[in-house]
Amino acid sequence: MNSDVSPHELLLRALDLQGKGQLDAAQPLFQQVLARDPGNAAALYSSCLVEHQRGNNLLAQRMTEEALQKAPGFALLHVLHGAILQGQGLKEPALKSYDAGLALDPTAVTALLNSGVLLRDMLRHAEALERFNRVVAQDPDNLTGLANCAVLLTEFKQSEQAIAMFQRLLEIKPDYDYGLGLLAYERLHICDWTDFEPLRQKMVAGVLAGQRACKSLSVMAFSDSAEVHFASARTFASHFCPPKPEAQHLWKGERYRHDKIRIAYVSPDLREHPVGHLICGVFEQHDKSRFETIAISLGIDDSSRLRGRMLKAFDHFIDVRGKPSLEIAQIMRNMEVDIAVDLGGYTSDTRSEVFAYRPAPVQVNYLGYPGTMGSGYYDYILADKQVIPVDQQRFYSERVAYLPDAYLPTDRSVQISPHTPTRVECGLPETGFVFCSFSHDYKISPPLFDIWMRLLLQVPGSVLWLMARGALAQGNLRKEAAARGVDPQRLVFAGRVPAVEDHLARYRQADLFLDTHPYNAHTTAADALMAGLPVLTYQGQSFPARVAGSLLTALDVPELITHSHHDYEALALHLATRSDALAAVRSKVQAHLDGSALFDTRGFCRGMEATYIAMWREAQLGLARDGLSMPLAGGAA
Repeated sequence: MNSDVSPHELLLRALDLQGKGQLDAAQPLFQQVLARDPGNAAALYSSCLVEHQRGNNLLAQRMTEEALQKAPGFALLHVLHGAILQGQGLKEPALKSYDAGLALDPTAVTALLNSGVLLRDMLRHAEALERFNRVVAQDPDNLTGLANCAVLLTEFKQSEQAIAMFQRLLEIKPDYDYGLGLLAYERLHICDWTDFEPLRQKMVAGVLAGQRACKSLSVMAFSDSAEVHFASARTFASHFCPPKPEAQHLWKGERYRHDKIRIAYVSPDLREHPVGHLICGVFEQHDKSRFETIAISLGIDDSSRLRGRMLKAFDHFIDVRGKPSLEIAQIMRNMEVDIAVDLGGYTSDTRSEVFAYRPAPVQVNYLGYPGTMGSGYYDYILADKQVIPVDQQRFYSERVAYLPDAYLPTDRSVQISPHTPTRVECGLPETGFVFCSFSHDYKISPPLFDIWMRLLLQVPGSVLWLMARGALAQGNLRKEAAARGVDPQRLVFAGRVPAVEDHLARYRQADLFLDTHPYNAHTTAADALMAGLPVLTYQGQSFPARVAGSLLTALDVPELITHSHHDYEALALHLATRSDALAAVRSKVQAHLDGSALFDTRGFCRGMEATYIAMWREAQLGLARDGLSMPLAGGAA
């Protein structure tokens, strides 16, 4: 120890070395400072930070706990302690440490940002937004604060504020990760089509160039190219949730010897949600003599009737909200899950990281996300030959396991209300043709809207019946209608009804369902068909643009599938002006409901189980992990 050099000079030297990344040289100097001044808060903090930077997190955690005993009033120590705990998935203790740091320094940006991310991950979105707002209030150009504020504002349907923040973000940093897609996608949610085509072209070009131009779910609303979707998914996967080192994999190649195949469904949507609505009947139909079913619930308990059905349907229902991904994966490994099915993919509140830890021999991407995950730790994607034609398998990182009929499940146990509301009760005029499209606002693209407006102009007295999801979207759509020479009042917006049975019943007042493109109606198209309403679709080239075509093929009504904007418009006009043609196709849809595979929930479940058994057998033989191929039920890549 050099006693001629003051602790302050030693500290400055050590900080300089640390700033240059020379951690091995810096740490002894910090220790010299502490030997002479044990309570030196800056040296305590920096010494702990060195071990954190080295990746020695358990040592860093112990050191910060000891340092806090000596310098409890040093805010940065609390913040560092929180970051170390957060990195280990210890959410509540981490939040407590951040709060302690903020109590000492309410302006600590790192604490605000980190705790905001933590609160967001804990689904405490209002509290997270408050912290990011505090960052932006201090520093209006803070990129992380702006981006997180904007994303959370979209959760609270504050689209105008979110769009303004996304615009500001791109003004500061035009290539901000996914910023272009975030802006364009939120505009779609309120049917604001400002610069739609230039933004679309720029996003697609960026995605194909490997840039983080648009997230993989968002790009589906802008592009009908399976190649673009694949490129976006690979870029997003490598950034958002890259593969874990093999040493961190929880399943090590063991072969389980169970009496039944153990299937775990992992989802945030085991509640009143389109995914839950679709698959609940399948859960109930599983053959319990052959399968042991496990629910891994990531999302909220909404205490709904649908949630209650699911609680009864599973052998084990495990609520893992708030648990870190590694702990969730460990639960699945301890339960010796044979097949883990991700029902969420890259949608809200999902946990791809759970699958990155490889908790099960077989891992499947299915249903909630209509595309490839673009990563190496999902073995299969469940599909049908309509949504993923054989010649498009190259655009999927997973092996394609084909189900016998449509890939989309339906719940035939749902009984449509016998009461049909009147047209007046639905807000519809008493006479006139009713075009219907209850898809989400973000699925309405300008080219399709152009067609819809031309149809209204060519079919006197007709109206377009849409789903009301917000005053901004309604106002923008009415404005766009007027710009195309259509009376805005010919757009009728349906309100929400609490019971799905009543919602389905009102489809009886529509004449023709107009599908969206490039992102088709999925659950909504199945609902319309279940109610006997013909669905006209433009079948494109990518998975989300082929779902309605898959449903119509399974129902054996392929004449409602078109393959271009021109043919879509021509057939819609034909059906709207030829009552005999519409009556014939409507009669066919209704006649096929009872005998169709599309609405045979039990038969669907048996086909899915046969596919699971084939996957399980491959895993038992050790073939799937080596990239070899055996035929699966319904065919496979």
